[in-house]
Amino acid sequence: MRRREFITLFGGAVATWPLATYAQQQTGQMRRIGALHSQASDDPIGQARNAAFLQRLNELGWTEGRNMRIDIRWPAADADQIRRYAAELVALEPDVILATGSATVGPLLQATRSIPIVFAIVPDPVGAGFVESLARPGGNATGFIAFEYGIGAKWLELLKEIAPGVTRAAIIRDPAISAGIGLFGAIQSVAPSLGLEASAVNVRDAGEIERAVTTFARSANSGLIITGSALAVLHRRLIITLAARHSSSLTAA
Repeated sequence: MRRREFITLFGGAVATWPLATYAQQQTGQMRRIGALHSQASDDPIGQARNAAFLQRLNELGWTEGRNMRIDIRWPAADADQIRRYAAELVALEPDVILATGSATVGPLLQATRSIPIVFAIVPDPVGAGFVESLARPGGNATGFIAFEYGIGAKWLELLKEIAPGVTRAAIIRDPAISAGIGLFGAIQSVAPSLGLEASAVNVRDAGEIERAVTTFARSANSGLIITGSALAVLHRRLIITLAARHSSSLTAA
């Protein structure tokens, strides 16, 4: 996502606060915000998103140290760290928590059902069980939908259109998050009608990714689909390198 798009995205999220801003500035009331990002602290994508978020807050009159305090956690796509940081942020009792990516929303909802959670970069929050519906989210979570799981079927159709001779597709996904399960399910549902066999490649660690992709690429007429996840972002350079290395036998989408 481009930086300008992200600023616009979060402008809507914090737009619910401006009516209270003036009174808070007058009384000196300090608000507390928690932010649970899925990337590592040195990840340029994560840093760009966080910078855009802070910039938009500042444009709306929220300045750290003057009328708000922000606590940020960077778990580097580690599931254990995400759960620990989610509990830490909830214990701080912030007024609102920003959650980026599917991997962060579930642990936060497990940790609190009262603190408001605003999520972004989350595919199909209804299918994931994070909200009741898009029109009426219910509960304490709301945010921005990236896409629905059904788009996975479109990705497979696109792969077949790009390379009609493909008969097998490796689906890189994180099996520990709802998006990894939902997208793979959507892909599997249409694979037979396209004359394709879909196989999951789990992104738990770099070694597993390299072994699985290398083994899969030994067969001709193969394709590769990368589903979105914090782990896929973390290992993006490796995935790109592997796709380029095996380009003679793999078509990536």
